[in-house]
Amino acid sequence: MDKLTAFIALTSIAILLQAGVLLAMYVAMRKSTAHMEALATEVKAKILPTVAQAEAMLTEFRPQLQVITDNLQQSTTILRDQVQRADATVKDAVDRGRLQIIRADELLTRTLDRVEQTTDMVHSTVVSPIRQLSGIMQGISVGLEFFFGGRGRRNGGSREDRRPVPQDEMFI
Repeated sequence: MDKLTAFIALTSIAILLQAGVLLAMYVAMRKSTAHMEALATEVKAKILPTVAQAEAMLTEFRPQLQVITDNLQQSTTILRDQVQRADATVKDAVDRGRLQIIRADELLTRTLDRVEQTTDMVHSTVVSPIRQLSGIMQGISVGLEFFFGGRGRRNGGSREDRRPVPQDEMFI
């Protein structure tokens, strides 16, 4: 029986320990509950008047807040309209600027084309006839020189010894 007595003693001790733990938990819960109730009472005492004040202020300021909201809405509408007008003005200015740039480009292109045409016309009507006339004059000069007995033959020199005259270079 010795084992049975030891088993009963151990079981009794375990039950007593569980009862002690449960009693300690009960006491701790009572203290926590009392503390929580005190905090809840304190919160109610401090928060509820503040909430009531905020509600009263909200009721008092509601018309003023409505006026501020209406003014803000009107200001936003006016600002949006002004921005749209400014955007339209800027677009118009950009379009006009682009058109003026295109016109200036066309004017410059036409001017350069006319300058080129004028240059071609001056070349064909003035420079070419002058070169031809210079060539004819050179030919006449050389022919007359040859006809009248040229300076090179009298002096005993040949035509290759003679220095070229700048007009010789222009002959085409």
